[in-house]
Amino acid sequence: MQEASSFCKSYLKFVFIILLLCFFKPVVSFFKVKSLPGFDGPLPFKLETGYVGVDENEDVQYFYYFVESERNPTEDPLVLWLTGGPGCSAFSGLAFEIGDSSAVSSIIFLDAPVGTGFSYSKTFRGSEIGARKYSNRVCDFIKKWLGSHPKFIKNPLYIAGDSYSGLVVPIITRKLSIGPKLGDQQHMNLKGYLLGNPITDVHFDFNSRVPFAHRMALISDELYQSAKRNCKGEYVNVDPKNRKCVKILQAISKCTDKIEHSHILEPKCTQTSRALNNMNGVRRYMLQKDTGFLLAPPDFPHLDCRNYNSLICNIWTNNVSVQKALHGWKGEPRAWIRCNKSLNYVHDVQSTLSYHSYLGARSYRALIYSGDHDMVVPYLGTLSWIKALNFSVVEPWRPWFVEQVVAGYIRKYSNHLTFATVKGGGHTAPLYRPRECFAMFERWISGEYL
Repeated sequence: MQEASSFCKSYLKFVFIILLLCFFKPVVSFFKVKSLPGFDGPLPFKLETGYVGVDENEDVQYFYYFVESERNPTEDPLVLWLTGGPGCSAFSGLAFEIGDSSAVSSIIFLDAPVGTGFSYSKTFRGSEIGARKYSNRVCDFIKKWLGSHPKFIKNPLYIAGDSYSGLVVPIITRKLSIGPKLGDQQHMNLKGYLLGNPITDVHFDFNSRVPFAHRMALISDELYQSAKRNCKGEYVNVDPKNRKCVKILQAISKCTDKIEHSHILEPKCTQTSRALNNMNGVRRYMLQKDTGFLLAPPDFPHLDCRNYNSLICNIWTNNVSVQKALHGWKGEPRAWIRCNKSLNYVHDVQSTLSYHSYLGARSYRALIYSGDHDMVVPYLGTLSWIKALNFSVVEPWRPWFVEQVVAGYIRKYSNHLTFATVKGGGHTAPLYRPRECFAMFERWISGEYL
């Protein structure tokens, strides 16, 4: 009887394991990408793409690109990169921003939040998102990704991003700083975070646009002084009863409306992302045809426009052979948009100052950098909120160099926080000054003198 009972238990356990294997897919699925359409020969770097299921039922499927360090992947830092928006694919970071940084670090480019790039949700509920839920899901992602890539668990880990990611990277970093364990006695080797042109606090960031416009000679001294006097430093949430302030801000808008806010020295061009969200017929054509995918519609940005690369990016990534090579969508090709402006997103975080303060008090390393010609998130606002943290200045304002040429200016604070400007950079800095930004990244993440 005991033998029969033992056999039954063993048999039931075996059946249960088989059922699990049959009905539950792996949490992580990934592929080695050795070649891509449009590039002749094998890729000159190691590229992996894949999906990681997050949330309780894994309703949300996060897509990622992983580029292994070209130097020493067993010891070099591991960086998790989140592109801004919210809703801009991490492919932007790989192709246009910090892809070269894989020379000195391994980088995970994550399509997040859900609905971004190739990431998707199986349910409508899973598509509902805000900064806090977004942050929780990313923490779940990195835990599961490291669990399936255990050789990187001990590597120094940094969380990074730009623009809107300034509202989630500090939250994610703090959550990871207090856990979680990846298994018995195994913790992430979290070292810090870095942010470029980050949205951090609505009051500091957006109220700095008027002072920035004055410094850059976009508005007159008289207009600026009048704005200071009548608006009292508040240029965003203006009381409509304050008619003098409203009138002055209208005058300022006339001076700046035709300026390209992403980089004030460049021409103001078509809003590519908005146009691409509406080009359904063109997207269907690109998904159905493997040829002619470089034919651009005539009513889109000219070649001399910076955002022309968004158009080319959308056309290339919507090609069927490209989507198959990247293993996107887990099956039937669908429309891909570099920056999805139709996310079901709730803006539930207005400031991350308290998170910066928390992380600084615990001596996590931080690099905050700004393109000095960015009027979307001006460096003046970033300097203002850093000042509000009340960290001591340990190294005063000074230039930093690339090949003996001034590449920007730097100031170092206590608690391992470094702020740097990138001379001639816009929103975001690496788009305009890739060589200088790579030098800055390489020195900082290696602990060298910047």
